[in-house]
Amino acid sequence: MKNQPIPFPKISEEAFFIDSHCHLDMDDYADDLEIVLERARQQHIRTIITIGIDEKSSRQAITLAGKYPMIKATVGIHPHNVSDIQPNALDILAGLVETHRDQVVGYGEIGLDYVKHHAPPDLQRRCFRAQLGLARELGLPVIIHDREAHADILSILRAEAPFQHGGVMHCFSGSMAFARQILELGFHLSIPGVVTFKNGADLQETARLAPLTSLLLETDGPFLSPVPYRGKRNEPAFLLHTARMIAELRGISIDEVAFQTSANAMGLFRLTETITI
Repeated sequence: MKNQPIPFPKISEEAFFIDSHCHLDMDDYADDLEIVLERARQQHIRTIITIGIDEKSSRQAITLAGKYPMIKATVGIHPHNVSDIQPNALDILAGLVETHRDQVVGYGEIGLDYVKHHAPPDLQRRCFRAQLGLARELGLPVIIHDREAHADILSILRAEAPFQHGGVMHCFSGSMAFARQILELGFHLSIPGVVTFKNGADLQETARLAPLTSLLLETDGPFLSPVPYRGKRNEPAFLLHTARMIAELRGISIDEVAFQTSANAMGLFRLTETITI
């Protein structure tokens, strides 16, 4: 019995999901990416947005999006990487966007991280503001990384508002009180597999109470696998377990979670084309 595969939640044939945040360029997928994508298709994952965190990964994300119709890309410089930023880095990213408009649907992952200390906070804040400005010029929604930096994130976002093209708080980790302040800026909240964890009470409250019209789903693969895969490599197909938890928390069907969160992602990232699963 131990070796039997864990069943996925059942959804209707018409329903589909969008993984709004994954890192398919990482080495964790190097040996079996085609298999990972096929498993995603089998579980009704229609689109996967693979995220740029520096110039190299942004280029790789665009390459993947050009090769696989179900993948879209973003570009950006993660707060962990801002110490290595070159003087012309933002010009390079802007050029990538202008050259690959069909593949690039967002700007990020950008933001602040006061946990890992890979870069000085003041440098992180300067780069964050600069990239928010560039995203505005490029007409792209922003994907925000926030670890233990709620106050500064909120202060900078308020100063830079309004965000005509919208944005999303990736891997949302705050309380419902913080969520309300982010929602007031017109942002979406992206719910990761952490919502399935026993110690995920704050996120579970947010997933239950926040407007469904403001929620996105994400894996953040290869990180943060939901229960029952916690501790293993995450992948887009596992998004269904996150969706099942949200459905249970809200007392609605998993189909409703699928339809609304996918509609939210399609609106934010302007995913208008029809993709056959």
